Amino acid sequence: MAEAVAKVARRINETVEDGKDNLDLSNCQLMSFPDGVFKVLRSVSENIHVITLADNAMKAISSKFFSTFTQLRELDLRGNVLTKLPDVVGEMEHLTCINLADNSFSVFPDKLTEIASLEKIDLEGNSITEIPLEKLSAMPSLKWLNIKSNPLNSNTQSALNSPHKFDILSTTES
Repeated sequence: MAEAVAKVARRINETVEDGKDNLDLSNCQLMSFPDGVFKVLRSVSENIHVITLADNAMKAISSKFFSTFTQLRELDLRGNVLTKLPDVVGEMEHLTCINLADNSFSVFPDKLTEIASLEKIDLEGNSITEIPLEKLSAMPSLKWLNIKSNPLNSNTQSALNSPHKFDILSTTES
C-alpha cells in the first residue's frame, strides 16, 4: 500500500511541478480518488485536461472530482468497478472522450448524453442491456460509441442495425 501511495504522490508532484496538462494515476490500487489530491491540485486543476485513472479498484467517483476538474477533455476510467457516475458529470462542457470500458455498469450512464462536447464513449466490457440511442443521436458531437461485450437486449441489438450519425462498435455487427 505504501508503494501505491508513493506512486500517486510522485505522479501528482510531476504534474504540478512540470505544469503538465495530464494526470496519470493508472495502476495505483486506488479505491477512490484521494481527497488530499484535490488540495494539492487546487492551483492547477484548471490546467488539467486529461486524467487517467485506469486499472484501479475504484467503486465510485465523487461529484467533487467533476466540479474540481472542470476543464477536463479526456477521462480514462477503464478497468475499475464503477457502476454509475454522479449526475454532475452532465455538466462537463469540455469533455470530448470518456473511457468506461471494463467496469461494472449495468445501466448506460444517461448523464453522458447531456455533454454536448462528447465525441467518444467507450463502454466495452460492461453489463449494459439497453442503450439510449435516441438520446445519443441527439448529441451534437458524438462520433464514436463502443459497446462491444455487453449483454444487449434484442430490442437494442435490432435498433443498432439502423443507420446512425456516429460509429457504433458492437458485437452484433453483421
